[in-house]
Amino acid sequence: MNTHTLRSPPTRDPAWLGRVFWFGAGVVLLWPLLVATEFRPWILVEEKNLQVTGQFLASFLPPAVGAEFLWMVLRESWRTVAMATVGMTLALVIAVPLTLASARTLSVSALSGRMARAPFALRQLVRWTLIVLRSVPELVWALVFVRVVGLGPTAGVLAIALTYGGMLGKVYGEILESGEAHVTETLLRNGSTRLQAFFYGLLPQNAAELTSYTVYRWECAIRSSVILGFVGAGGLGQQLDNSMKMFNGGEVLTMLAVFVALVALADRVSAGLRRALG
Repeated sequence: MNTHTLRSPPTRDPAWLGRVFWFGAGVVLLWPLLVATEFRPWILVEEKNLQVTGQFLASFLPPAVGAEFLWMVLRESWRTVAMATVGMTLALVIAVPLTLASARTLSVSALSGRMARAPFALRQLVRWTLIVLRSVPELVWALVFVRVVGLGPTAGVLAIALTYGGMLGKVYGEILESGEAHVTETLLRNGSTRLQAFFYGLLPQNAAELTSYTVYRWECAIRSSVILGFVGAGGLGQQLDNSMKMFNGGEVLTMLAVFVALVALADRVSAGLRRALG
């Protein structure tokens, strides 16, 4: 005889009270933020705004497909990719030495358990430098460099280099410090230099993750380089800004389509490289 009592399934979710509580708490916390940002999405569907939106979108047709214009778009697209690539290269030049200086796993004095004062102060200085670099948006850096070096891709390259140098340095340091440090510590204890410990200890086990993140950031740099063009940093973004100021919707539509294709291509290349490295 079966002694187990059959229980009927519950008629309501036993966790419903907790879900309702957290949903209410989320609304209470989010509401002041919505008020502060004056978030009113319903104005998008007002009759007057729908009419303005329709007129604006209608001005995009037909797209510009002139041979001279398309050649200009192709040239500026290439300049955009070049800006992102050179900027990322300079960002690596900034990030790699700062990462090696800030990584605790490469500190010889930290092997005893507590880092010496001078290395600790240097490490904190480097970390604050990385914070400053990545805290200033690349758009602000571009505005500064446009004033210094004038209009053109040079300002965009320098802006990407500084901001992305800070981002890469921070994430590189976190990747190196989160990995297995036994091999690196063994090398340092046996007289290896910090560079030797890095190349033979930390780099082999973290190379795939470091490279994957670098490729992802290159993809982001292509998007950023277009935005930087709106402040005079050259490339496709600057031409897009010029066409918008001239109310030439056909040119805007063509450049937006090229920009979408460019980002999609960068995404495919980035994903392929990450799969190959994974």
